[in-house]
Amino acid sequence: MPSALKSAIGIDFGTTNSSVARAIGQSSGNLDVELVSFPRRGGVTESFRSVLYLERMRQAGHLRIGTWSGPSAIEHYLDADRKGRLIQSLKSYLSSSSLTGTEILGRHFSFESLIAHMLRDLRTQAESQFGIVIRSAVVGRPVRFVGAETEAEEIYAVERLRRAFELAGFESITLLAEPVAAAYAYEATLDHDELILIGDFGGGTSDFSLLRVGPGIRKRGREPADLLGNSGLGLAGDAFDARIVRKLVSPALGAGSLLHPASKMLPAVPAWIYANLERWHYLSFLRTRNVTEILKSARVRAMEPEKIVALMTLIEEDLGYQLHQAVQRLKYELSRSESAELSFVDGSMELRQVVTRTEFEGWIAEDLSEIENCVTGLFETTGVSYGDVDRVFLTGGTSFVPAVRAIFERRFTLDKVRSGNEFTSVARGLALHAAEVS
Repeated sequence: MPSALKSAIGIDFGTTNSSVARAIGQSSGNLDVELVSFPRRGGVTESFRSVLYLERMRQAGHLRIGTWSGPSAIEHYLDADRKGRLIQSLKSYLSSSSLTGTEILGRHFSFESLIAHMLRDLRTQAESQFGIVIRSAVVGRPVRFVGAETEAEEIYAVERLRRAFELAGFESITLLAEPVAAAYAYEATLDHDELILIGDFGGGTSDFSLLRVGPGIRKRGREPADLLGNSGLGLAGDAFDARIVRKLVSPALGAGSLLHPASKMLPAVPAWIYANLERWHYLSFLRTRNVTEILKSARVRAMEPEKIVALMTLIEEDLGYQLHQAVQRLKYELSRSESAELSFVDGSMELRQVVTRTEFEGWIAEDLSEIENCVTGLFETTGVSYGDVDRVFLTGGTSFVPAVRAIFERRFTLDKVRSGNEFTSVARGLALHAAEVS
């Protein structure tokens, strides 16, 4: 039998991070899971950043566009004197029919081909580590794709995802809802059957599933009725980051700052410029002559010109990734402490400000309400009562946020809420499912 058919590969292609896993048998008859390790400066990581970096480079006397993904994309971007284009969160646009392609550094790329480059790198690294040829996999998908408001848009997103995998060299893929995959990873730890609620919080989506899992379920064979229901919404970690930028960073860079009274107290800088700051990879779009002229004019006439200068520095030195990392650190520290400092010092840019967890939770209150309503809707639709749930398993980076965990601890009690392998549980579950169905 060809080695490609022996492999049980799971691929979690995420908005922010991706991972790949293989299920392998043990002499005891149980399954173990091996994760792909991706090289990075100073070591390896099992979490592959879902980013692309494109840069003009000269090779053998000719100009060409070099393309990198994952950890190497970040490293090339940070090392470059003249920055190319750093692209993130492509998964969030799968349902958008208005984005079929884009021009980057003078060359046209289809949307699917950009995603395919990341997927190809994931595949080749997995092949190198596992020593096998990979042409099929079980692939995670969100319950609801970001921006998909109709069934037609959901179908369109799925078709584009499949096409990207084809371009990356895959001959067949099986799609599985990401929270269901996380449930299978949790199931591997059980010695009894349970009714569980899975909450999978990614960069772009929050997804929930109610299902029955356990050794007894596997032994008798899974049935459609074991999955009681799914729900999801296009909101998660990226939205929380955007709130921090809007409430904490943008005001320090002139948002809300006014021109002198002689200019009729108009805003110094158009709001759309600050909107681009909320997605750090959009910052490079602001490095245009038009934006430069707008900011130069605003600096001269603004009541707080030093803030406009700070914004100009951020854009000119292309510090979007560094700002994003500072925001991530703040969010992480606020998950551990009642207050933390946003500390962003890079190049000639310096921003320091203390924020309390209570302030942060106020900023994301509307998002928390949407997540809670989504969970409520799932239980209303399925007719399951909260007391019937044996365990709640939370995964994904945003599951660390105390206010998110509190939603579930209030409803299900603290002792029922569990988490683990927050960044790789979906890939583990996908691989286990691949082994099961094969």
